[in-house]
Amino acid sequence: MAQPEPFQTDVLVVGTGPMGATTALALASYGVRVHVVNRYNWTASTPRAHITNQRAVEVLRDLGLEQEARRDATPWEWMGDTLFTTSLAGPEIARLRTWGTGDERIGDYLQGSPCSMLDLPQNKMEPLLVKNAAARGAVFSFNTEYLGHVQDATGVTVTLRDLQCGREYSLRARYLVGADGAKSKVMDDAGLKLEGQLARAATAYVLFRADLSRYVAHRPSILYWIVTSNAAFGEIGMGLLRVIEPWKQWIAGWGFDMAKGEPDFSPDEVKRRVRIMVGDPELKIEIDSTSVWYVNQAHAPVYSSGRVFCGGDAVHRHPPSSGLGSNTCIQDAFNLAWKLAFVVKGHAGERLLDSYTLERAPVGAQIVARANQSRLDYAPLNRTFRDADAPDPVAAGRERLADPGPEGVARRSALAEALKLKNYEFNAQGVELNQRCVSEAIIPDPDGAEEIWKRDPQLFVQPTTRPGAKLPHVWLVGQDGRRVSTLDLVGKGKVSLVTGIAGQAWVDAAQKLSLPFLRTVVIGMPGAQDSYCSWHAMREIEEAGALLVRPDGVVAWRHHRGADDVAQAKRELEQALASLLDRTSPASEST
Repeated sequence: MAQPEPFQTDVLVVGTGPMGATTALALASYGVRVHVVNRYNWTASTPRAHITNQRAVEVLRDLGLEQEARRDATPWEWMGDTLFTTSLAGPEIARLRTWGTGDERIGDYLQGSPCSMLDLPQNKMEPLLVKNAAARGAVFSFNTEYLGHVQDATGVTVTLRDLQCGREYSLRARYLVGADGAKSKVMDDAGLKLEGQLARAATAYVLFRADLSRYVAHRPSILYWIVTSNAAFGEIGMGLLRVIEPWKQWIAGWGFDMAKGEPDFSPDEVKRRVRIMVGDPELKIEIDSTSVWYVNQAHAPVYSSGRVFCGGDAVHRHPPSSGLGSNTCIQDAFNLAWKLAFVVKGHAGERLLDSYTLERAPVGAQIVARANQSRLDYAPLNRTFRDADAPDPVAAGRERLADPGPEGVARRSALAEALKLKNYEFNAQGVELNQRCVSEAIIPDPDGAEEIWKRDPQLFVQPTTRPGAKLPHVWLVGQDGRRVSTLDLVGKGKVSLVTGIAGQAWVDAAQKLSLPFLRTVVIGMPGAQDSYCSWHAMREIEEAGALLVRPDGVVAWRHHRGADDVAQAKRELEQALASLLDRTSPASEST
């Protein structure tokens, strides 16, 4: 008689935020059993995170969701200029071309990725991910609370509570993923620690409805910074009007002094503040909800403990400045999911999972620092916008900005420099796309030469085929004459061997290996023709050379020259795959 299956699922995920839902979606897409629990009745009920950068959209593209996400999002061109104004109805002070939409940067963004940026609020993103994950086989249990876990040599036993009936029960999984947010119990139970400071400042948010088309439709943006002397607006020094549904649903935000207690959210006070920011004392407002969030500056140096892995807001906690939050959560998931899938399927050894912390923790530390620095970088703008000692600081500041004399010239020059500094928040394509992975799941070039940055690595993307970098995007020509990105030819849960027409030895070697997780891409052949010669200019290796690209699109290994023969190519590939995937002994393969 057959023994019962000891595992109810391969991977149990706690949380359905961007990290948890993307993990579930990717694992289900790869054919891995995944069960997701969420203590709430459904996904996020408020907009929360919204900026969706090019790398996150590339992940959605790989998982087949880009077009569906685009349908639900505010389009890239509407993300537009970021305005600094006394109110929506009042005089503007300055504008900054943002999110790569300006004439000076749009070419960089178009060259850097096949995907544009989107503005997709979290209450739309999460249902999109969950719906598609469920359609692909992921199991979801809402109204289910995670209580604790015990792990052993082969799996994790997780205790859960059904909140509808109060029943407690256990579920056995091979691995546990904690994506349960900024108060992660999974992280605490796993003994993982944060470094940094929590709740160092606070912000009040009001979600409201009002038709503001007459103020903004002619100058579309998703962020309008309000500079006024009528109220104090905390650490950033300005209020914020953020678009949720153009141009009828909004968030108004302002900082408050935590030492004085919670902000006044009475309807009269909320309406007063919103009307000041809009500049319309008679504005009709419908308040949907109010909330408070705290400015954190903390990250975890270690993301896993044994068979337990944490990601997303659990391990990097920071303000929304720079729009890095949900994007980093999605990328945590994309990095982890293929590794779990390869280990579960027997394609890789368990040491592959050690690379998750090594590759993602430095990114978490980087984005926490960047988001908090972006808040501090508003100080030079405030110094040009207002004179703090004047009875009306903003009026005095605007008067100085308009002064035709030397003081006005100096003030306007300072404004130009202050706006330039804000590019590190609003046009930081390099921060978003220049991430480099360093771990045993990457084989560096034998010469060990360090990468030389040709331009500012925070502002500008530097595409490269160096191991550890994301495969560069260039346009090729597909079978039907339509353009296809290099990124479209890799991923989808497999390792890709990329070579050129002259690299037939690699193709033959891969065929002899006959591994179910390895595909071969020959650039130059029908379906991947280098008609623009763009790949020729980008590849940094000879045409007969080869790349191994991981399922997450990261270049893991490259061989600059062609192999002498098929036997050599086969040896090189076997050695590289053994190192990258911890394949120290022949593993049983499954499709």
